[in-house]
Amino acid sequence: MVHSTFTDFDSPPNTDGNDVFHEARRRRTFAIIAHPDAGKSTLTEALALHARVITKAGVTHGKQGRQASMSDWGTMERERGISISSTALRFEHGDVIFNLLDTPGHADFSEDTYRVLTAVDCAIMLVDSSRGMETQTLKLFAVCKELGLPVVTVFNKWDRPGQETLQLLDEVQDATGRMPVPLNWPVGIAGDFRGLYNPESGTYTRLSRTNAGASLAQADELSPEEAALDAGDSWEAAREDCDMAVALNGGFDGEDFLAGRATPVLFAAAASNFGVAPLLDFLVNRAPAPGPRADEAGTLRALDSDFSGFVFKMQSGMNPNHHDKLAFVRVCSGTFRRGMALRNDSTAKPVSSKYTHHMSGRDRDSADESWPGDVVGFSNVSGLRIGDTVHAGEAVSFPRLPHFNAEHFRMVRSLDAGRAKAFARGISHLEEEGTIQVLYRSSGTSQSPIFAAVGVLQFDVALDRLKREFNAPAVIEEALPYEMARDLYGPDPVQTAKAAAVEVVYRSNGNPVGLFRNQWKLGRTMADSPELFGITGDEAK
Repeated sequence: MVHSTFTDFDSPPNTDGNDVFHEARRRRTFAIIAHPDAGKSTLTEALALHARVITKAGVTHGKQGRQASMSDWGTMERERGISISSTALRFEHGDVIFNLLDTPGHADFSEDTYRVLTAVDCAIMLVDSSRGMETQTLKLFAVCKELGLPVVTVFNKWDRPGQETLQLLDEVQDATGRMPVPLNWPVGIAGDFRGLYNPESGTYTRLSRTNAGASLAQADELSPEEAALDAGDSWEAAREDCDMAVALNGGFDGEDFLAGRATPVLFAAAASNFGVAPLLDFLVNRAPAPGPRADEAGTLRALDSDFSGFVFKMQSGMNPNHHDKLAFVRVCSGTFRRGMALRNDSTAKPVSSKYTHHMSGRDRDSADESWPGDVVGFSNVSGLRIGDTVHAGEAVSFPRLPHFNAEHFRMVRSLDAGRAKAFARGISHLEEEGTIQVLYRSSGTSQSPIFAAVGVLQFDVALDRLKREFNAPAVIEEALPYEMARDLYGPDPVQTAKAAAVEVVYRSNGNPVGLFRNQWKLGRTMADSPELFGITGDEAK
């Protein structure tokens, strides 16, 4: 992904009264990413609380005195206390409009997370202070590097016992190569979180917990002299450690942040609403605003070009009162106005913009006008698929989104023969959304589907949604003995694959897919028949 961004520490473009530039600079489009159980949904609630979007914060586990999370809207998410589907939350704070995309943390839903990251301008990496750099954290940092995304690192759960501050910073640098630059520092060791030291101002923000974290924490700003009296040795230790880290790693530099050479670091306890306000301030004042995005040819499309955007997510079943399907479109250029004439670049067919929405979890408002950085939900638009480009006026095509190769395969059977149409309709919906990949043993048939997934939890989600949303209960009939799948190419891929003793199945569009028992079989087939994988000429040598 190639795109540029604007921030308050950049020299702004000459807008000449251009509304597109003005509105784009007001947007902050970002994702919260993390290893499971690092507190993503809780941080999402806390940000919304500080922005005065909600008056009482919730968490996914529904602790006493706290309501359920606004971002985890699905029944299964609420039951299991995990984020399964990415969510768009739009809210304002001051003169800034936030488009916050909450993502699944579980590795089984990494494809959904990847798609979301293509639609944002920066990411907040949430790290559990007691666990440090976990497996999924490292993978997500790698994805952000691949996509060229700036990353803000937030060490969460500082109100619980955890690692030492300097040790955590060393872990980040060693694991990611990004220089961790502290913007604040916790006063008090992990588990005894008293407040925050601000190295730029030298002041101390003393925090007081209120109402089990369901409402805003009280924050009192103290001078260094008052801090010394209030926090004693903890204040002195925090100041010494932070000043040492700043001396070694440097202070905040906008260019290093945007280039991925540095990651600003903040400390927080999101469940108690401690340290959330500094993160909100950073997003307002220092996070990148939308800039021009590159099309498939690598040419940056100017912000004030004709309207354009791309579909990064499909979702149905968000609101039982609507029973519709939404295509999530990231606005890349121009001004979107509801009812305008649009076209799908993939098919050259018109796209209806009559029913469009801005989302806040499962809630929605009519999207009458949107600007670069905004996320617009197109309701019940036929023909749109993940990765499609939607545009007005001059045609443009943004890079297609890749699909991940499945590693787990299951035969699925409907439990009610009388619900065959609902079963087929549900599977079609889930496939379009990218919830599950669907394969068939015979081309052109919808019978005996095979579910293919990156992670096994996807099977549970697919079966649960078939039952709840489509009243089409189904069961896993058989686990297939394969570990990987690859799309097949070449002049006669089916016969070539069968001659190599590779099982051939088909996507719903008829394209053949080869199933391989293990890495050895895949490697052997690639060596013997490289044309099957689209490898030709010098690539095959």
